[in-house]
Amino acid sequence: MSLPNFSCRPADDALMFLPLGGSGEIGMNLNLYGHAGKWLMVDLGIAFSDETMPGIDVLVADPQFIRERKQDLVGLVLTHAHEDHLGAVQYLWPDLECPVFAAPFTATVLRAKLHERALTNKIKITEVPRGGRVKIGPFEVQMVGVTHSVPESRVLVIRTAAGTVVHTGDWKFDPEPVVAPVTDDATLAALGGENVLALIGDSTNATVPGRSGTEASVRVGLEAVIGRYRNRVAVTCFSTNVARLESVALAAAAHDRRVALVGRSLWRIHEAARACGYLADCPPFISEHDIGYLPKDKVVMICTGSQGEPRSALARISAGDHPQVVMEKGDAVIFSSREIPGNERAIGKIQNRLLRQGIELVTVDQEPVHVSGHPARDELAQMLRWVKPRVVVPVHGELRHQMAHAEVARECGITEVVIPSNGSLVQLAPGPAEIVGEMVHGKLAIDGKRVVPLESGAMRSRHRVIFNGAAVVTVVLNERGELASAPRLSAIGLADEELDRDLLLDVVDAVREAVAALAKPARKDDHAVTQAVKAAVRRSFNASHGKKPHTDVHLIRV
Repeated sequence: MSLPNFSCRPADDALMFLPLGGSGEIGMNLNLYGHAGKWLMVDLGIAFSDETMPGIDVLVADPQFIRERKQDLVGLVLTHAHEDHLGAVQYLWPDLECPVFAAPFTATVLRAKLHERALTNKIKITEVPRGGRVKIGPFEVQMVGVTHSVPESRVLVIRTAAGTVVHTGDWKFDPEPVVAPVTDDATLAALGGENVLALIGDSTNATVPGRSGTEASVRVGLEAVIGRYRNRVAVTCFSTNVARLESVALAAAAHDRRVALVGRSLWRIHEAARACGYLADCPPFISEHDIGYLPKDKVVMICTGSQGEPRSALARISAGDHPQVVMEKGDAVIFSSREIPGNERAIGKIQNRLLRQGIELVTVDQEPVHVSGHPARDELAQMLRWVKPRVVVPVHGELRHQMAHAEVARECGITEVVIPSNGSLVQLAPGPAEIVGEMVHGKLAIDGKRVVPLESGAMRSRHRVIFNGAAVVTVVLNERGELASAPRLSAIGLADEELDRDLLLDVVDAVREAVAALAKPARKDDHAVTQAVKAAVRRSFNASHGKKPHTDVHLIRV
């Protein structure tokens, strides 16, 4: 098939799917559906960086493709309130300027985030109830309630003149979700009679056999584990897991303990949950300021930091620099979570700090203190048997997860499977589903208050400085192109000015020699002088340190 001309709009009889984030990776979900000249966006999330990206905490998918077509973007639908699905709205919406549609709890969480960036009154957010339908351009979207580790997660049924797509978002089948309604099984099963064209689905746990487990079992496990300890207990979990907050609160109350929330995001979710009618049966939470006034056996702390985030409450507690909370030998920390792939090293760092202080750790490998919010293989198969799609497109996972999801689909008798990566333009209709092109895609970094390309010159320079150090040389030349004074050198991350004085003088001598070696006409050429000095500095440090530092030259002529 020839590549469609996507400088134009999608044809009236076409239904296209284009992931720009979240396919071949976990996080940064950004998906587009194209039909009848318009585009619909599903989710706009973030991912967290690691130690290889100094100064960067948050990554987002590059929306260039849809930004260039924003006049055809009819809306953004959010499946649920997790950061990897809505966290980028506050950063990228000014480039898109489209209406937003979400469940009430998701909308409440989003508004709190937008308030921090003065966007609350600029974005039109339409709240769609469980089971509700909304017309968005040529798309009709139905929000079907499913269980997940955050309230009001939604499967989207996207109906168009070219066919119906089921976009699962994040989900599981939990018969006892504790705080939210069970999955709307009847609506999902009824989809099997609608001749669904495609299911675009969560692949995170496709390698896991069986079922994901129930939140009610975690409540029982937490109560049993907390009851073993006589000192302080901390529990770390995803802040958006409202059911887990309630389970910890009730487990603590069963042992006559109060529960403190430690971490700003926990309080934000707590406020959103209360506003939407959740946590009504919970005892009131206390703040971190109150912890020190209670006996050790009368408090449980819920802390941010389950994924090793360096600025989280648990990270600061483990490092001994939290302003309010101290943990000591004999205390315990319960990790009521699983590691997101890529976070193992950061989590291990925090756990090792805690262990060195004599603090006991409890993880899901030892006790039933966590269940996943994503479907395991039996649940994936059940969804496919209900929906009966012609095509399955595995997303939301690394390639190994997508391939495992494809395997489940084939076991269910579905032979038409397309595995996309970010930027893969998938034509779902007309004709057989297939990848027909590669669209522009990439990653952006939230660098302080700016959104910058991850591969920008500034980011590359920062990496060079981190790994090779930096040198700044000031060279003053007179009108004849001769040195008017000794070159001044600053070496950052390379040498100590006192201990390595002789070495630095050798570098200065190398700069002198480089300038002297230039022909007279070249000494009057700023570019030639600058390049000669840079080369001399880098050669000198390479000889002494095996490093080629990022080098800046300040050339002054007098």
